[in-house]
Order: sequence, then structure tokens, then C-alpha cells
Amino acid sequence: MRASGTSLGISAILLGGIAIGSAAIFMRLSPVAPSAAAFWRMALSVPVFLTMVLITPSLQQQMATLSRADWRLVFLVGFWFAVDLFFWHWAVDQTTVANATLLANLASVFTVVAGFILFRERVSKIFLAGLTLALLGAASLVGQNAALRPEYLFGDFLGLMTSLALTGYMITAAKTRSRVPTSVLMFGSAVVSAVLLLPAALLSEGAFVPTEAEGWLPLIGLALITHVLGQGLIVYGLAHIPAAVGAVGLLIQPVVAAILAWVIFAEALGPLHIAGGVLILGGIWLSRRG
Repeated sequence: MRASGTSLGISAILLGGIAIGSAAIFMRLSPVAPSAAAFWRMALSVPVFLTMVLITPSLQQQMATLSRADWRLVFLVGFWFAVDLFFWHWAVDQTTVANATLLANLASVFTVVAGFILFRERVSKIFLAGLTLALLGAASLVGQNAALRPEYLFGDFLGLMTSLALTGYMITAAKTRSRVPTSVLMFGSAVVSAVLLLPAALLSEGAFVPTEAEGWLPLIGLALITHVLGQGLIVYGLAHIPAAVGAVGLLIQPVVAAILAWVIFAEALGPLHIAGGVLILGGIWLSRRG
């Protein structure tokens, strides 16, 4: 893999991770149920990706040449992402946000293991050291609010399922992106995810549609900033780097979320939060060198 392509992939992953770090803020500002917000995040992104495809003749030509196997991969990407969002929102409802976040971050470990088992992707000791450092940083950043209680066990299990679904998404997206253009993949997978998330959104407690016009703003932010920009950059980056490297890069999300919460909601940032953020950034840098 060329060094320039690797640098481009890493940069796209990090920028995408920064954009995705806004998801928690938009979710908190959203006036609808969490499952409904997840649905609108996908549904409102569909017209954007479709427009990208329609105004680009080369993408239309590539889309027309995709095989059934390619479309099955696109479906799997959308399926894994829908499962990821579904379990994540359910986990947050059944356990603490800190527990759910920590368990979801285990996707970086599972992606390394799955890459080795499925594709014999080997990683260096330096990469493993960077991964360990980043995970310790994540634990320091959000682990202060974690809790180990019997009543949280089911929610913790759901958080673990979130990490497994995210692992499936990262690996499948990385393999699919080598065969399908980013905009086409994002369009097709968004349609699949929206369809799969709709029943849960309609059946869950809470509002499905904002009652006031300004209530759509956080949902539009989720769609445009978190998904179109953030997830689009991540999928683009996965064409240039292994999924394991991308999974470590995404650990920048809790750093961004903590900073935004400090700026917007005046949530305190103590020494352990700052130390955790530094460890995450150091771990990402070290894993990149490995």
C-alpha cells in the first residue's frame, strides 16, 4: 500500500471521526426518541448521496456495472450499520452512557482480531502498543462515569453487541469500498439502514417527528455533519487503509465529544479527562507509525 494513500486514508478517518464526535451533541439536542433520531440520521442523508450520484455521470456508469455480489456487500454494510445504531441506542437506555461507550470502543480490538482470523492481516508490536494506549485513554476519558452493577448487565451486553456490529461494519465497509465508489456505497447502505431502523423508530416510546420546525435542526446536523460528512470520510478512508487502523483512528470520537460537551453544555473537563484525551491521540499516532 502506497505511503501517500495510507496518509490520505488516515487523514480521512481522523476528519471523519472528528465529525462523528458531534453525534452525541446532536442526539442530546434532538426532540425525538433516540431510535427515531437514528432513523432520521439515515433517511435525511439518502437524498444527499442520491444527488451526488445523479450529478456525476461516472458514478452512474460505475453503479450500472455493479454485480449482484457487489450489491450484497452494500446491503451488508447498511445492515451492520443499522444493527450498530440499534444496539447502541438500546444499550444507552439499559446502562450508563459511559459503560456503553467503553464497550463500543472494544470494536478496535475485535477488528484487529477479525482481520487476522479472516484475512491474515498482521499488525506490528508498535501498532498493538498504540492500540493499548488509545484504549487506556478512552477508559480514562469516559471510564470515570462507568459503573459495574447487576442491573446494568443486560445493557452492558448490548454495548458489547454494539462493538461486534461496528466490527462487522468496519470490515465489510473496507472490503466493499475497494469495489464500490464511496457515494454509491453510502447511498445504498443508507437506504438499507433507514428501512431496517424504521420499525424500531415507530414502535419506540417518544416522538417520531419534531413538533416544531427548529426541532429538525439537530436531525439535519446528524444527517449532514455526522453521517454525510463524517461517515462518508470514514468509508472513503477505508479504501486506503486496513480496517484495524481505521478502527483505532475512530477512537478520536470521545475526545471530540468531550470537548464539544465542555464548550456547549459546560460539562467539566478534569485532569483525568485531559490525560485520557492525550493518551488517545498518542495511541493513534503510535498505531499509525506501526
